[in-house]
Amino acid sequence: MIPGIVSMLVAIWWLYRRDWLGRLPRTVVAAPTNLARKLRIHEPLSSRSGVPKGAWTTTNENSTFRLAAADLDTAHPGNSEQEHNDALRRRRSGRKYVVVSPVRDEAAYLQRTIDSVVSQTVRPAVWVIVDDGSSDGTAAIADRAAAEHDWIRVHRREGRGRRRVGGGVVEAFEEGLRLLDLSEFDYICKLDGDLEFGATYFERLFEKFEDDSRLGTVSGKSWIRVGQKLVPERSGDEFSQGQTKLYRVDCYREIGGFVGHVMWDGIDCHRCRMLGWEARSFRDDELRFIHLRPMGSSFKNILHGRFRWGRGQYFMGTHWLYALGISVYRLFERPFIVGGLCILVGYISGYVRGLERYDDLDFRRHLHRWQMARLRSLG
Repeated sequence: MIPGIVSMLVAIWWLYRRDWLGRLPRTVVAAPTNLARKLRIHEPLSSRSGVPKGAWTTTNENSTFRLAAADLDTAHPGNSEQEHNDALRRRRSGRKYVVVSPVRDEAAYLQRTIDSVVSQTVRPAVWVIVDDGSSDGTAAIADRAAAEHDWIRVHRREGRGRRRVGGGVVEAFEEGLRLLDLSEFDYICKLDGDLEFGATYFERLFEKFEDDSRLGTVSGKSWIRVGQKLVPERSGDEFSQGQTKLYRVDCYREIGGFVGHVMWDGIDCHRCRMLGWEARSFRDDELRFIHLRPMGSSFKNILHGRFRWGRGQYFMGTHWLYALGISVYRLFERPFIVGGLCILVGYISGYVRGLERYDDLDFRRHLHRWQMARLRSLG
């Protein structure tokens, strides 16, 4: 048994060295060093560009528009009665939220995500779709949605060549975020463009927040299609899922935003716990969302995604015993056996190559305490 596992590890490592699993960008992002620098990325763009305070600025083809954030609910007298009622409901309940969606080559999925958001019983005040250099029909789909709904905005980034997973997603998200004054909102959501969910998804998440003031970030649970069936993707209940992270604005600011690296969506939840907040994902039927492509498969292939995940665990500072436990746990999900081994190889390769890690020793100590407690709870 052991010689067989060792042989498979060596084979996966050889495939990686031959670039069959693809090579990873070696971007390293240090932890924020002070609160002022952490919060600066969330200042409205107007504070640094000479645009009037609270103004929204972006480009759409050759045109530029500016819209005061305080007027987002009332700036368009032609809004439908439903949109007017949505605005009144947000103001009454403290559920005013903004969604930012970094998308790249999502033409096969984006319309289904748009349909899901438009159908919500509590709609966002603003939805910023950040087209991150798509080469397919993504931009046209987003533009069509923006033409139909005045609360949807499209912002384009210049093409940056090859897809940069993790860091590229965070960069696109923050670029969309800088177009906003977060003080105008109660919640912020990072939402992927390859999801489908029910009409009460956000309303039920707001109820979770209102039931527990300690919750800083929440999500539902992801499901994927396998043949004709829907099956759940494995995820811990102590994390909001990266595909759809809904945050209290206060919590998001306090953790300093997202780290521009693979495992950004684990680091943020651990930082929440460090600072006294809680992160959760819920299994309620109304909080299921369909992930239209499996986690880790958006770049090259799913095995490369698992390898990248292992690298991300090393970057985050995961204890080696916990990394081994993750790998064993993932042996029993698709792709069976080899997926879990790829995670382990990714982690080991980070150690062997001496790659840098998330530069916050207090965070790493907190992380190790939490991980060891989790392992002991299994005994």
